[in-house]
Amino acid sequence: MHGLDDFFATVKLPSISQVTQALIETLNDENAGVQDISDIIAQDPALTAKLLRLANSAQFGLPRGVGSIEQAIQMVGMTRVRSLSLGASLCDSFPALPGLNPQEFWQSSMACAAYAQWLATALDMDAQLAWLTGMMQRLGELLIGQADPQLLAEIEALPQAPGSRWEREKRLVGFSEGQITAELTRRWNFPMQIVQALERSYDPLVEQAFSRLGAVVHLAGLLADTPGANAEAVDALPHDVIQTLALDVRWMKATFPDSDSFLSVA
Repeated sequence: MHGLDDFFATVKLPSISQVTQALIETLNDENAGVQDISDIIAQDPALTAKLLRLANSAQFGLPRGVGSIEQAIQMVGMTRVRSLSLGASLCDSFPALPGLNPQEFWQSSMACAAYAQWLATALDMDAQLAWLTGMMQRLGELLIGQADPQLLAEIEALPQAPGSRWEREKRLVGFSEGQITAELTRRWNFPMQIVQALERSYDPLVEQAFSRLGAVVHLAGLLADTPGANAEAVDALPHDVIQTLALDVRWMKATFPDSDSFLSVA
């Protein structure tokens, strides 16, 4: 495999709905408002129902029930509703693959999203952008599985230490899942900040142009790959990345998120 163009010539791009495309376009539109997002989501009754179910789930802990997209936006914020909508839409765009447990895959993706949001909050970054970027990091693996199921089996073979899947992808395919997802998001016209973060999420300190979001997603992906991750998992994270981001290890351990709080949009 010589380049990403060669790789993408071997796969069929997932089909995304007009609603999903319209939501992506709002990410590039600073003037997109509450009514714009609400009107777009309302075009898809199934997505609307899923979002309302999420908004009324225990993880949000809202003081009263939510009965409309407008109420959901009012209660949890426009950017979060948009991120959840895109996450749910993208989940529906990728078919299940033989050899990959869909429940485990999406649980891992949601964990990466949650860890990225948690870290971004500490760094005064856009937490919902981090959530969405973290949620998408593994999508490239689904394209690898579509292109070559045998390679997917080798990538998923046990045992797997955190980060080892990325190393196998680089060795077998030439690109990590994040780099493949980056090209996918470029073709879907996601904001360049997301594209660049995904490109650099494999090894954020090697690239010439440092991406804080890429470094955050790198750490989040390692935590998502750590079975039963708890505060002690912070000690196994790369200290050079933590130091470059100026994260406080004591804060990380004291506020380490409980996996029971993670949302599921699959």
